[in-house]
Amino acid sequence: MRKLSRRHLLRGVGATIGLPWLEAMAAPTATPKRLIVVYAPSGKIMPYWTPSAPGTGFAFPRTLAALEKHRSRLSVLSGLAANQGNALGDGAGDHARAASAYLTGVHPRKTEGADIRCGVSMDQVAAAHFAKSTRIPSLEITCEDSRQVGSCDSYSCVYQSISWKSETQPMPPEMNPRTVFERLFGDASLTPEQRAARRSVLDLTRTETARLAGNLGATDKRKLDEYLTAVREVETRMDKAGPSIGAAAPAGIPTSYREHARLLFDLSALAFASGSTRMITFMLAREGGLRTYPEAGVPEAHHSCTHHRNDPELIEKVAKINAFHVEQFAYFLDKLQATADGEGTLLDHTLALYGASIGDPNLHDHNNLPTLVAGGKLGGGRHIVYAKNTPVANLHLSLLDLAGVPVDRLGDATGRLDYLTGLA
Repeated sequence: MRKLSRRHLLRGVGATIGLPWLEAMAAPTATPKRLIVVYAPSGKIMPYWTPSAPGTGFAFPRTLAALEKHRSRLSVLSGLAANQGNALGDGAGDHARAASAYLTGVHPRKTEGADIRCGVSMDQVAAAHFAKSTRIPSLEITCEDSRQVGSCDSYSCVYQSISWKSETQPMPPEMNPRTVFERLFGDASLTPEQRAARRSVLDLTRTETARLAGNLGATDKRKLDEYLTAVREVETRMDKAGPSIGAAAPAGIPTSYREHARLLFDLSALAFASGSTRMITFMLAREGGLRTYPEAGVPEAHHSCTHHRNDPELIEKVAKINAFHVEQFAYFLDKLQATADGEGTLLDHTLALYGASIGDPNLHDHNNLPTLVAGGKLGGGRHIVYAKNTPVANLHLSLLDLAGVPVDRLGDATGRLDYLTGLA
């Protein structure tokens, strides 16, 4: 059999399914890198996040406990700052500035009107570079509705986006797993009735799938079956999901936050495995959001709790939400580690940044941000402390370098970070 292209697709009317890496595919000169930014808003209870000392061998703090199994694959970074999220004379609006300044390194123009201005975000720099080798330049997803009209925190609500394609074009994140699924594998133009009649995207590619499988070796047949089973399993879970925020909410959004986040993380893993995209931004919630977390024991709105004024009860509630968010990220790392990709796993070939643009939520502090990086060939098990107010854009430049994206400047970056690689 002639070698398959890495971009080989299973096609049907209303379905386009990218394939995982198979031995029958032509070997790439290098395994492509993927990038994901997971944004956890509204700050952290920093004593529960920050390891007690720099270096290796530290005990994982309470908030990071779910990541202990991935110790060798991640590093915690302290000292980084989103300096452009500070007021700089603009007064109130820390949540809006936090989101828009995080990946751009640019101070957003303060406006509640249409004259918005920020900067190009690091993910969109990567997306433009990856676009020549992927069907979808980037995915922007979220677990909380991102308002795009009106005023939010004394700024236009469009500043709630962390992803910016240009100075005036934010990339609003998608909340509905069904919409993300259709973008990856189906046809977003289909009506709900047409999708219901379809039953599964796999039905539409059954003939082509059988033809392909008949020409594959035993190992590749197993890989293909496991991959398509994972696609169907996600599809089934979405079919069972009901609206989460009232009767008018579209089908496909689960009531459970945990299930919602994990569906989106599973879709992210499938997107990477299939080569559909190599760049994802994932907002676990929006800045200043009102999402509640009864599954974590916190029925109150997240943002309200973060203004804790040193009240131990409110601090405890924020700490529970912080740990709950990290648990969902740990689930995603588990998924990447369990997915074969070339001569390794998806985690080997993915650079994952988990962080936010506010440190202490009670102070709305943009200094000493909660930040960790995982995956790739970074080396891990370290707590690295950088000089105070080192721009977080320096980290973003470094990650772009490691992903093979050539770029000279980004926002307020002053250079690259030392110590990210080369240490075990």
